[in-house]
Amino acid sequence: MLARHRANLLKLCSALIVFGAWEIAGRIPVSFAFPTFLESCAAFWALLIDGTMFVAYLETLKPLVIGVFISAVLGIGLGLWIGLSRAFDWLVSPIFVVMQTAPLAALIPLLVMAYGIGLTSKVFVVCIMAMPVIVLNTGGAVRNTPASLIEMGKAFLGSRRDVILKIILPSAFPIIFAGLRLGVSAGFIGAILAELKITPTGVGDIITYSRSIADYPSMYAAIASIIILAVLFLNVLERIENHLLRGSRKSLAAD
Repeated sequence: MLARHRANLLKLCSALIVFGAWEIAGRIPVSFAFPTFLESCAAFWALLIDGTMFVAYLETLKPLVIGVFISAVLGIGLGLWIGLSRAFDWLVSPIFVVMQTAPLAALIPLLVMAYGIGLTSKVFVVCIMAMPVIVLNTGGAVRNTPASLIEMGKAFLGSRRDVILKIILPSAFPIIFAGLRLGVSAGFIGAILAELKITPTGVGDIITYSRSIADYPSMYAAIASIIILAVLFLNVLERIENHLLRGSRKSLAAD
C-alpha cells in the first residue's frame, strides 16, 4: 500500500513538473504559437462545454477501437502461431518487420486509392501501426518460453494443448500484454495520423482547424487530450494485466 501511494505521488510530481514547465515556456514565450498551460486548459474546458470534444472523439474512436480490436485478436493469434511454428515464423515475420519499419505517411496515399477516404482506410492505418508490435512481441514471448518448462510438461505426459495453455501462454503472458500496450499506443498514433492525412475528422479536425485560424490554445488542448486519453487507456490495460497475473499466480500456487 505504501509503495502504491509513493508511486502515485511520484506520478503527480512528474505531472506538476511537466505542466509547470509548459506554463513557464508559454509565458516567456518560446514561440508566439505556444500558449500557456492555463490558456490550453481554458480552451479544453470550452471545447468540453460546447460538446465539440465529445463529438470529435465519437468520430476518432471508431477507427481506433475497430483497428485495435482487429490488431489484438489477429496479432495475438498470429504471434502464437509464429512462436510455435518455425516455418510459419520464417514465412510471416518478415512481413510484419517491413510493416513496422515502412514509412506510414508514404503508404497512406496507396490506402486512399484502394479504399477511399472513409472508415476502412483509417482502420487499415491503425492496424498497420498496431499489429506488427503485437505480433512480433507475442511471437518472441512464445518462442522464448524456457525449454526446461516445456520439457517438464512433456515429462508429466502433458498433451501439446496442455503445454500451450498451461505452460507457454502463462510464461509468455507478461510480454504479450506489454506488446498489447505498445500496440494500443501505436494505434492512437495511427488514428490521429489518419485523421490528419486522409480526412480531417474528429480530433484531427480540431487540430487542423485550430491551426488554420491560429487558435493555438485549442490546438494544444486537442493534442493534450489525445495524450491524456492514451495514458488513461494504458493505465486501464495495466490494471487488467495486474489483475490477470495475480489470478494466474494464485492458480499456479494452488496447482
